[in-house]
Parts: sequence; structure tokens; C-alpha cells
Amino acid sequence: MEADALGVKGPADINAATITSALGYELIADLALSVDSAVIWAVDFAHGTLSWMPGLGDLLGIPASSSRKIERLLANLIAPLTQSARDAPPWQDFELEQAFESPPGERRWLRLSARTYANERGRGLLGIATDITRRHADRQDLADMADRYRLLVELSPDAICVHENGILKYVNPAAVRFIKANSPADVLGIPITDFVDPLSVPGMKQRITSLTTPGAVSEPAELLLTQFGGSTLVVETVSVRTTWEGRPAFQVIMRDVTAQKTAEAALHYQVALVGHVSDAIIGTSADGVVHSWNPAAEAVYGVPAADVLGRPVSEVVGASLDPKSILQTGGVVQSIHRRSDGSALAIRVSAAEMAGGYVLLCADETARRRAEQHYSTVVAFVDEGIVVIGPTGLIESANPAAQRILGMSEDELLGLLSTVLELYDEEGKRIPPHSYPSPEARDHNNPSTRRVLRVRRPDGQNVWLSLTARLLNPDDTGPASVVTSFTDITERRAIGERLAHEATHDPLTELANRTLVLNRLSAALRRPERASMTTVLFIDLDKFKVINDSLGHNVGDKVLRIAGERLRRGVRQGDVVGRLGGDEFVVVSVDFTEPSEVRALAGHLREYLTEPIVINGRQLHVDASIGIVMAGPDDDRVAEDLLRDADVAMYQAKTRGRGRYEFFDVELRMRMQRRLSLEQDLRDALQNGQLWTAYQPIVDLKSGHMVAVEALLRWNHPVHGSISPVEFIPLAEESDLINLIGTHMLRTTTRELTERRAKHGLDLHLKVNLSVRQLDDPRLVPAVQDALDMTGLPAGALCLEVTESALMRDQAAAIEVLTELRGLGVGLAIDDFGTGYSSLAQLQRLTLDTLKIDRSFITPLGESKDAEAIVNSIIVMAHAVDLVVVAEGVETARQLEILKELNCDQAQGFYLGRPTAAEDLFPLITPNHPWPRPGK
Repeated sequence: MEADALGVKGPADINAATITSALGYELIADLALSVDSAVIWAVDFAHGTLSWMPGLGDLLGIPASSSRKIERLLANLIAPLTQSARDAPPWQDFELEQAFESPPGERRWLRLSARTYANERGRGLLGIATDITRRHADRQDLADMADRYRLLVELSPDAICVHENGILKYVNPAAVRFIKANSPADVLGIPITDFVDPLSVPGMKQRITSLTTPGAVSEPAELLLTQFGGSTLVVETVSVRTTWEGRPAFQVIMRDVTAQKTAEAALHYQVALVGHVSDAIIGTSADGVVHSWNPAAEAVYGVPAADVLGRPVSEVVGASLDPKSILQTGGVVQSIHRRSDGSALAIRVSAAEMAGGYVLLCADETARRRAEQHYSTVVAFVDEGIVVIGPTGLIESANPAAQRILGMSEDELLGLLSTVLELYDEEGKRIPPHSYPSPEARDHNNPSTRRVLRVRRPDGQNVWLSLTARLLNPDDTGPASVVTSFTDITERRAIGERLAHEATHDPLTELANRTLVLNRLSAALRRPERASMTTVLFIDLDKFKVINDSLGHNVGDKVLRIAGERLRRGVRQGDVVGRLGGDEFVVVSVDFTEPSEVRALAGHLREYLTEPIVINGRQLHVDASIGIVMAGPDDDRVAEDLLRDADVAMYQAKTRGRGRYEFFDVELRMRMQRRLSLEQDLRDALQNGQLWTAYQPIVDLKSGHMVAVEALLRWNHPVHGSISPVEFIPLAEESDLINLIGTHMLRTTTRELTERRAKHGLDLHLKVNLSVRQLDDPRLVPAVQDALDMTGLPAGALCLEVTESALMRDQAAAIEVLTELRGLGVGLAIDDFGTGYSSLAQLQRLTLDTLKIDRSFITPLGESKDAEAIVNSIIVMAHAVDLVVVAEGVETARQLEILKELNCDQAQGFYLGRPTAAEDLFPLITPNHPWPRPGK
């Protein structure tokens, strides 16, 4: 029912005396205990008014200022009460619970308690609205929990019953099945001891007696349950002290463990029967299906019992096995079985009949033969060469791998003196025969392990070996034989050398990578008697990103390879040329003594790099920004320091216009260190309250009234004091902090202006600057909406300013974002107009409200007629497309006078007021009075 249907005319004040007399002291006391969640309301039937006490907006989730919304929702909620109470006698009580959805979309519940009243002013209805959302949810949760508990009990496979003073009060379906009753009615009201074997009753009573407190639980215990018909059932029980209809009672949970007991008895029997046997014992049915498999069988065949039970025995042992045939041939046979891995087993099988099947005793007799076969197989087929050298130094045996690695047949090797083969160490030196590994091991008992050697084969090929030599039998007292084993590591060594090269070289250009550059640079700095300078040139290609992004990475890679080759050709022999990644290269030289020589090299390298590059018929051009650092003999910087300083100098060259070189100096390092330090501090500045907002007045030039303020971010650093926005705003944009800071500033300024507007009775607009990075942030529009919703600032009172250069960077993206912001109802302004080479025709597509003329056009006013003409043309054209024009940077009375003559709408600047803290600025503002300049 809508509010108008009640005949409500509007909110009215509630008289406290009327409330007390109508509702009574008991209800008023109840309201006092619920002051945070209850609000008093009233309906005057005579005058058709609906009234409420403060706090109803919070209860309904509606801002207190939206009285019409509060009234409409309250009227709809109490409509059933007002309809019933119109004809009711005085002092009749009513109560109603209502659910509703608050404007934010949250579902809530109210309890509406009311009482009719009558006095000299007429009849009406007074009531209390109480938030019972949490109570309603708790009640629903409790009902849901009770329903879940009931289902768990009813569907439980375990028997559950409740008895009071030994009399059964409740049994679940499982309990009915346990005692083989037809229904719960067969057992309810009967002593629980009627269903417990007499031998189990004393223990049960003792456990129950020990449960003295509500919730106490007994330890699990077994008892014998008596069923209808006289049979018994072994169960495991747990008793819990509980209540039944408010009286002490006990809940009993029973689990059937009959099958478990039977299985345990069978298991004990089986363990006792076969536990002492080391041979495999297999029990089968008459048709040869396995039903028993002892631990020894698991070890012999490598198959756990769980995987064989129920399978044919022949399938499990990997061979035909017929117990009946074995018995017919004497009861014992020799057979070849298979392990689970397919290996052969020599098994002696003994068979015996048992009730309904057979018992097979399988003894494994293959251990020794397997060991012998294993040894011979390993020696013959292993990839490692194995040679046995006798006491006289002659080769006595060589396996096939040794023959293959050494390039000689068995006939050529047997009887050959081992020292005839030429061996070389890793440095390429020939090893004398007495120092060969085999004489060392034989004559001095000095074994060699994984010694890396190079052997020259008879065909002239060199093979790298990892060789081990030791005595064949260390316990021999006479002349000893030596066994040598070796692995061909020629390919592995080649791969290692290739990996070592790849680990120290850039894969694209084959130049040294960062690791090798640092190693070579460190070696240069460690040179003894270093007299000359160690020089590092850090080179970054200019315009490479444009080529890479527009023509693709394939073309970009070719450009990098050509640039690397040109740098290699442009340096002297002995200089190190490396690529650090991307389009960054480095040159390390150790022979320069004068800066002029380095300048000549830098210019020479730039000439090489700037030569046209032709790729796929297209002529491309790149340039280079070069940072240079020189370290003398007394310089204590390490390689990483020099590379870092050269990088800093390169960055300085880029900031000064690219296509140039810069030498590193201490002042440059300090500037970069300060930049890095401030960037780190800026990350903490927001949380530490170091960032604050100053407000600069914006004055309407026709009325002289202050109509808006521009919010300007300021930073009070705990060490450096006030940091200029010119310095820290770019840091915030480069480090992606600008979105976080911008959102914080938007919330802070909208909240502060809302409070000041209300406190001072002002109708001021707020102007907030947006960074180009914020325009790219998909969270910008929701952040603006949240700030307006949280603070209550009207959308029309907020104007977001975007620089002209930011709008011109990507007009399509800018139009999309500005359209969404326009949909929120906020104003939009273009800041610093005249610096971004845009036209008013372009700006018209952006649906802007305001145009702010850059201060560079305002400063010459009064001194230059050309400046006055330019400003006038901007104002005229802006007015032609319905834009409000604001002049920035007004610092003199003459400038202000000219702007008024040119019909400029608004102005701001030091002459009208400097950026000031809110507590200092807003007290100076008088509504509907001209704005006084500070100091006037």
C-alpha cells in the first residue's frame, strides 16, 4: 500500500508525553533497552500525518535526509496496522512482523508494535519499529539446524535411543531394526534393560552413573543386545547425558560390530596358522580361486593380498597351476612362476587338500641363480665400460661397452698392456704411465673415483671418460688385479660446454649476457697494478619500441641482432659487448685514460647504430641514448655498482632528449636515490596521514561570489618537509600508486566538502583532477559512484578535471570513460587547455561542461595584446559550444580586470586565493556575499 493511500500528509513531531501515556512505561522501558535498533513512530488519524523519531532512516537503510523515501516505506510497512486500528477502541495493542528490501538491496525484518490512543487532539496510533533481522535469521538457522539434526538421527545407520529413568522415550528407525521390532510403539515405555543381556547391565549402569553433567559422554564400550525372538547382537555403545522435555535423560548411540568381531576372529586364526612360515602359502577354492595369501606370498610374488583375492591362482603366479594335477603326480612339482614385474621365479610347489579347496606351499629357490644371472647380465650389457687388468698390467677381460667406447675388439684388448692407451688430463697434458689410474690403485692402493680423462683411440678419435679404478679384491695378499669402470661423457661434456655458453651469452645476439658482463667487469676491476680507467657504456636504443610494437617482434629481433653486430664491429679487440635484455646493451673497456677517448667511442657507436637498417624492403632508423661511467684505480665500486650508475646516466640522457650520451656524476646518483627514496616513502604516506588536501577558491567573475574550490593534493614528508606535487605526482603515476591515491583523495574531498556545505550553508562545487592513469583504470567510475553514495554529495556538485594531453592521447577510450562518468551526473572539465594541440571541435565530442585556460595564456595578459586576443578567441569559441570558461593562474588585478572585460565566466589564482587547508578557507566564506581575497 502506498503512503498516499493512508492519507498521510507529511512528517510531524511526536509529543513525548503522548508517547508515554499511550504506550505505557513498560513499553518505553523496553524501547530504552533497544535504543540502537528501535524507533518510535506515530499516525495521527485526525490530521492524516505520519511521524517518526530520529534513527528510522538507519533502521530502514535510507539516508536521514531522504524523508520522503522514509515516509513512503514506513507507510507501506504499517499499512496493515493502520487499517485495523482506524476503527479500534483506544489503547488496543497491535503487533506485526514485516519483511522489506532496503534501497541498497538488503533484505531486513521489522517488528512493529503499536497501540491506539485518543486525547483532546484526536485519535491515532503510536508504535515502535524494532530491527529483528538478526533475530529472524537466528530463528531460521535454529530451525534449519533442528531439521538437519532430525534427519541425521532418523537416517543414521547407527541405532539411537533416549531413555529417562531407564524407560525408553525415543528410538530411531535403526534402533527398531537392531532389536527386530515392528515399530517404535513396540518398545517405547519399556525399560531399556529389557533389551540388554544381563551380563552387560552392570557395566551399562556404571557408565550412566558416571555421567553427572549435561553433555558428558561415556567412553565407547561393547554390550550384548537382546532382540525380539531371543537372538543377540554385539554392539558398541556411547552414552550422552542429555534432557527429555526439560528433565535429565540419556541418549545412547549403538553400532553393530558383529561382522567386525567375526572378521577379527578369522584373522587371528589365519595369523596363528601361517605366521611362522617363511614360504608362500596360498589357499584356493576347489576351482583354483585364491581366498588366502600370506605375507610371504606377498614378498615372493610382489603382489599384495588385496590384489589377488578372488582371482584364479594361475593368473596370479603367472604360470599354469592345477592343485589337483599336482596331487596326482605326488604332491610336489618344480615350476617357473612370474613375479608381478614379469621376472622369472624358480618355485617348488607342494599341494594339499583342505575342506572345499587346496593349500599350496610355494618355496622360492631362485635367489642364488638370480644373483648369478644378474651379475653376468650387468657386466655384459651395462653401458659402462668394465675392464679387469691383471697384476702384470695386462687386460684380462673387457665387456662389450668397453670395446665400443675404446673402439677395439675383444681380441685386440685381451693381453694388451693397459698403459699403451694414451691418456690426457683436462688441461690436455699427457699422463705418464706410472700415474695411470690402474697402477696407482694396484701399487699404492690409491683408488680413483670418477676421474675425468681423455683417451686417444687407435682411430685417432678423442673420447672423454669418467673413470673409476680400484682393487678387484681388497683382501688379496698377493699380486692384485684392478677393475676399472668408465663412462663415455664426450656428448655430456659437449652439452655442458654448450650450456655454459648459453648460460653466459644472449641467445638472440650471441653477445655476453648480464652474468658474463658482470664477471668480465669484476675481473677488470681486480686486475693487479690497474693504471687505466675501467669504462662502462650503457646503451639503450631509441625508437625501438615503436618498431617492435608496429612491425612485430620478428622485425624487432632482427633489429636487435643487427644492432648487436654493429656494436661488436664498433669496439676494439678485448672490449666486452653484451646485451642485458630488451633493447639495452653494454660495452666494457679497460684501456681508456681520458674522457675524450670515451666520447669519441660513444660518438663512433652512435654513428654505427644510426645507419639505416633495411628489413623486408623497409628502411628503419634507430638511435641510442648512452650512459657512461668511468672508474679509476682508486674507485672502490664493484661491477654491479658501475652497471647501475651507467644505467642512471643513460636514463638522464633519455630525459634530456634522447640520442645523446651523459657521464655519470655523484649529483646524478643523489637525484636518482632521492627519487627512489621518495617513491618508497610515497607508498607509506597514505597510511601514515602525510597526504592532505588543500583547496583553492574559484570565483564567478560576474557576481564576485566563490562558486567552487579545486582540491589539490599536498605531501608533508616527515624528513624532507613539504614535497612539491610537480615531484611526487609523476612518481605516483609511474609506480601505479596514482589510482589508490586518487580514490582516497576523491572520498576525502567529497566527504569534507559535504560536511562544510552543511556546516556553513554553502552551495559550492568541488573540482578534482584526474590523472591519465586513472582514465585507464576500470575501477574509476565505480569509485566515483561509491564516493557520492558514501558522502551524500550531489553528483552535480562534483566536477572532474582531465588534462587536454590526456584526452588527446586516446580519444576513443576517453569518450567511453567520460560518457560513463557523465551518466553518474558529475560535471566534466578539460584542464590546461591550449597545451595539447586539440581543437574545440574535437572537444565537443567529449560532452564536457567546463574549459580551463592554461596559466601560460593568462600570465601575459596586460602586457601582450596577442595574449589578450588568444584568450578572447578561446572564450568566444568555448561559449559557442556552451562551455563554462575558467581562467587559471590569475595573479594580478589587471589580469582579473581584462578577464571580466573578455566575458570570462570564472577564475582562480593566487590573486584570488592560494591553496589553503579546509579549516582555514571555509570559515572565510559568507553565503551570497562577494568573495574577499585573502588578506583583504
